[in-house]
Amino acid sequence: MGFDISAFLNPKARTLLGLDISSSAVKFVELAANGKDGYRVERYAIEVLPKDSVTDGNITNLDAVVDAIKRAWKRLGTSTRNVAMALPASAVITKKIIVAAGLREEELEVQVETEANQYIPFPLDDVNLDYQIIGPAPSMPDEVEVLIAASKKERVEDRVAAAEASGLKVLVVDVDSLAKLAAFELVERQLPNGGKDQIVALVDIGASAMHLTVLKNGQQVYAREQAFGGGQLTQDIARHYGMNQEEAEAAKRTGNLPEGYEAELLVPFMENLALEVSRALQFFFTSTQFSKVDHIVLAGGCASIHGVDEVVATRTQFDTLVANPFANMVLSDRVRARALLTDASALMVACGLALRRFDTA
Repeated sequence: MGFDISAFLNPKARTLLGLDISSSAVKFVELAANGKDGYRVERYAIEVLPKDSVTDGNITNLDAVVDAIKRAWKRLGTSTRNVAMALPASAVITKKIIVAAGLREEELEVQVETEANQYIPFPLDDVNLDYQIIGPAPSMPDEVEVLIAASKKERVEDRVAAAEASGLKVLVVDVDSLAKLAAFELVERQLPNGGKDQIVALVDIGASAMHLTVLKNGQQVYAREQAFGGGQLTQDIARHYGMNQEEAEAAKRTGNLPEGYEAELLVPFMENLALEVSRALQFFFTSTQFSKVDHIVLAGGCASIHGVDEVVATRTQFDTLVANPFANMVLSDRVRARALLTDASALMVACGLALRRFDTA
């Protein structure tokens, strides 16, 4: 039907790279199987994008994005050109429906299109539409739950065009929020008792937005987005030290800043970040029956700031850890453990996309 929200691949036949184009960087991850249920990190790369190359999830400077993809792919040192990509969740309409179990594929497609006609606000000819059977419907053994995803064709085509102009072949187009949750499953296994029956707040802090997703037993119970991100720290650095945005971003990433940087800019930024997390959780508590979370998991580029988990834990009084979906994976000789530890929280979507290689659908 249009675009995959699961990977229709034979995992033994093809390797696949996870390619995440975020608002600030291009990120690649390649995973391989390691034993029956394990993974090995073969390689990864992050290439920073010029400012405003991607705005609100839209590719606004195709040449800059293509150049970054080419540089990152070259740094990977791989011969693999097959990729899984993701659309921003804001570009995708998703809906769960319940249908009778055992429908033939043609019957299911008709039912999906009928449902889609009711809730998609533009003609079906203008969209890419797909679906995935999630599993048996709760308390209804003769019915199944199906996730429908739809996106305007130009949003899909923009991402595919960037990859193809870089010499890559797109096999899967996913949704970034679903890819992130696929990687989160690996993080959840690291929690006490595998996170079972626990309320976990996944806080993803990117360059321009903070996304809170609250989960219990793998099911989303709440989601919220706030306008706060690492771009604020970059702006503070540029203003304070008289740099342009690119210089400030580079200095922030390398830590190549004057002695007073930490006290004057970094610590206040971390306090602001913790305040924003606390504020997001308060919205969650006041709009649901919940009054606490068992764990806060920090993801996104900002989560790699040393000590930010402790600042958030102090402010919120909840157990806080930094997401690392690679924690239980073997690393190839090409991957430096210390560098990956720093970058892991920013690679959640790319990791989730790389996992599509192992889908058996």
